[in-house]
Amino acid sequence: MKNIAVIGAGTMGNGIAHTFAQFDYKVHLIDIQQAYLDKGMATITKNLDRMVTKESISEADKERTLNNIITYTNLEEGVKNVGLVVEAATENVDLKLNIFRDLDKFCGPDTILSSNTSSISITQIAAVTSRPEKVIGMHFMNPVPIMKLVEIIKGYSTSSETYETVETLSKNLNKVPVEVNDYPGFVANRILMPMINEAIETLYNGVAGVKEIDTVMRLGMAHPMGPLALADFIGLDVCLSILNVMYDGFKNPKYAPCPLLVNMVMAGKLGSKSGEGFYDYSENRKAEVVSAQFTK
Repeated sequence: MKNIAVIGAGTMGNGIAHTFAQFDYKVHLIDIQQAYLDKGMATITKNLDRMVTKESISEADKERTLNNIITYTNLEEGVKNVGLVVEAATENVDLKLNIFRDLDKFCGPDTILSSNTSSISITQIAAVTSRPEKVIGMHFMNPVPIMKLVEIIKGYSTSSETYETVETLSKNLNKVPVEVNDYPGFVANRILMPMINEAIETLYNGVAGVKEIDTVMRLGMAHPMGPLALADFIGLDVCLSILNVMYDGFKNPKYAPCPLLVNMVMAGKLGSKSGEGFYDYSENRKAEVVSAQFTK
């Protein structure tokens, strides 16, 4: 289990690779283009540099961590001889199912296949493999190197042995694993996303502005970040995808995404990663976007 494959070099994938590598696991970081891998490695290096500056790790620790990561653009090569795969690709059901079909073919029979999905059914993912007992959810929180929680989601057929292995592995990363049952949104997003959606509805209905809503939740509820700023940080497209999974899974209108969220995603206003969401992130600043489109 000292060899780990991570699929996807984006925000979550590079954070997961960073964390495993920092704890001396050998990590195979896999993505479809070398440019994505280079960007992911640049992010890992930047985050490690920040840790060196804060004196939480040494320069030698940084170099050891980077040396523990090898990048691949070929999935079959990248998953050879690994004990665990952590899939952290885009939150898209069809994409994940295709990845797990390939993993089932390419990985050894004892390899545990996990997904970092934030809402998609582990049982559904496991069903496309010949090893459902070895498929599990391993949902890290962003930013992965800092956040302690890992939601561990057992699918319908996930074995106790698989769960115990992943639980121990999470503790080895200095994380706090929490067992969660396999229902849409699990725990974190089942509670968080309706709150974010309600904040967007509150803005959409003209009750208050962006900064006012976030200020109320920060100062009144002691949240470290307002829900609209948090939505920008997560990615509005990701928020919409999770809400749609819960709405489809429960058929309950309380999970229906706000029309404002739908329109912003269609317009390409995805939050910090696109440069604009509820706030303007151009020139590394976070200023409220003043737009009549926010209200009905």
